[in-house]
Amino acid sequence: MVHIASGSSGRRLPGGTFRNPRAKSCQSLQNLSCYSAIIPNLTPENLPPPRQPPEPPRPAPDPIRAMADEAKAKGNAAFSAGKFEQAAGHFTDAIALAPGNHVLYSNRSAALASIHRYSDALADAEKTVELKPDWAKGYSRLGAAHLGLGDAASAVAAYEKGLALDPSNEALKGGLADARKAAAAPPRRAPSGADAIGQMFQGPELWSKIAADPATRAYLDQPDFMQMLREVQRNPSSLNMYLSDPRMMQVLSLMLNIKIQTGPQDSDLPQTSSPPPQQPKQEQPETRAREVEPEPQPEPMEVSDEEKERKERKAAALKAKEAGNASYKKKDFETAIQHYTKALELDDEDISYLTNRAAVYIEMGKYDECIKDCDKAVERGRELRADFKMVARALTRKGTALAKLAKNSKDYDIAIETFQKALTEHRNPDTLKRLNEAEKAKKDLEQQEYYDPKLADEEREKGNEMFKQQKYPEAIKHYNEALRRNPKDVKVYSNRAACYTKLGAMPEGLKDAEKCIELDPTFSKGYTRKGAIQFFMKEHDKAMETYQAGLKHDPNNQELLDGIRRCVEQINKANRGDISQEDLQEKQSKAMQDPEIQGILTDPIMRQVLMDFQENPSAAQHHLKDPGVAQKIQKLISAGIVQTR
Repeated sequence: MVHIASGSSGRRLPGGTFRNPRAKSCQSLQNLSCYSAIIPNLTPENLPPPRQPPEPPRPAPDPIRAMADEAKAKGNAAFSAGKFEQAAGHFTDAIALAPGNHVLYSNRSAALASIHRYSDALADAEKTVELKPDWAKGYSRLGAAHLGLGDAASAVAAYEKGLALDPSNEALKGGLADARKAAAAPPRRAPSGADAIGQMFQGPELWSKIAADPATRAYLDQPDFMQMLREVQRNPSSLNMYLSDPRMMQVLSLMLNIKIQTGPQDSDLPQTSSPPPQQPKQEQPETRAREVEPEPQPEPMEVSDEEKERKERKAAALKAKEAGNASYKKKDFETAIQHYTKALELDDEDISYLTNRAAVYIEMGKYDECIKDCDKAVERGRELRADFKMVARALTRKGTALAKLAKNSKDYDIAIETFQKALTEHRNPDTLKRLNEAEKAKKDLEQQEYYDPKLADEEREKGNEMFKQQKYPEAIKHYNEALRRNPKDVKVYSNRAACYTKLGAMPEGLKDAEKCIELDPTFSKGYTRKGAIQFFMKEHDKAMETYQAGLKHDPNNQELLDGIRRCVEQINKANRGDISQEDLQEKQSKAMQDPEIQGILTDPIMRQVLMDFQENPSAAQHHLKDPGVAQKIQKLISAGIVQTR
């Protein structure tokens, strides 16, 4: 710690500096037997704080995590709006991007439980607890799923585990009360009749079965039918209300795997005054349900020859696809093409055969064939209402082929547009990466296409004329155009740096001067420009270093030598105190903001050296034998922190 003794015989200079009157004047560090350190305001209260270690660089934004957060936000919004199926879909997309995020599984469990898909909700809740066993909310999801499945005992255990982690959680307390109440209640009878049949509409296989059957696929496009299905899912006992609709009977037949006759028309019924004998058959669906619910009907399912043939063709197509995949992995592309083509001939309702063949065409360099297959896949996929991820895959492969075919910057436009369309179908990280690569390639090509050294020289000359006429803004415009035509012309950077200097835009000029040195370290003009700007910014020590670096490449350059002379004059002038109080304070203020200066002043060894210079200058000679210490002292002298007499 440096202390200035209040009883010292020395006198304080302007700016809080301290001079030892016993020291003799000297001209350089080589004669520091007559050296006196003048350290402005160097007291414990105003010493710069110890330099903190630099903050670790912040990680670059993760595009995959950003997409996962976006999908999660959409899921939360859909859940809040009561659109639980849509919310579950968004959470599924987020999980695909961030499979280790326990919150996503928890949210999807809540969404699935809201649509009574308790088995799936239980699986997600168990995954949540597995990923984050100390998170109380996971046990809340687990208890709700168990309770929905009728397992009250397991629900009680789950809620109790959650309360052990968070005893004040109101949601867990309420869930535990409900679970205990359900456990104490007498067991309910299994659903029967229409309720039992209605339970079949709760499973996730409902939609896939309807979409796969040609006879029921069109129903998914009918809003009134979709409304009926959702009502039955919410309230299974409401099935009786819709059994008169032949579409509902058709779906019921599909779910039961039996062929239900809808019965003759009213005109076929015999007219009689007595009650119809079929009246007891009104309970037939309930009786049938009791028989069907435990086990399927023993009667063989009626399958038409056409349906049997269709299934056989699909099975054969899948085998051909698997053979194609095996050939693709072996890089036997011709054989893979043959297998995928055979699969397409057997089954044209699966667009994965087209997208797989398109991938092979990319590997073979047959980009036009790839584009044709991708266009067919998109068109056919929309006809079949295929999974949007499959459509996105087709568009991504088309964009890849278009990027491969691009020969100029404009050719990339259609590839970029195709990638963007793919992202609207499904936001896939691979597609996003390919889009970024295409945009970068387009930009690079645009720069290459615009490159013209001859036109760049013409623009530079126009800028020089404007500079001579002192029209600096106009000169900068011409220099800008010259750099667009030739971004590696060091002369243009040097000339533009001179313009910025004239306009007082020192940071911009310094940046251009540094660019000169970066492009051509032997270009002397870059050093003179940079040194001049640093000199005008009163950073004389830095300007000195810049001029000295330039002299290593051009030892006889007069501008560099003159620059060093001016810097030495200013540094010596400051050391002698021949500058105004305002200039001294400004110089010292800038120096104290320099991390290197702060590091020197907070270094315990250097602080002891500075104390020796103040209290015993003759003993300071020993410290100067260390080249590192001498260099740091010179740095302080150049910055105006230490002055010599």
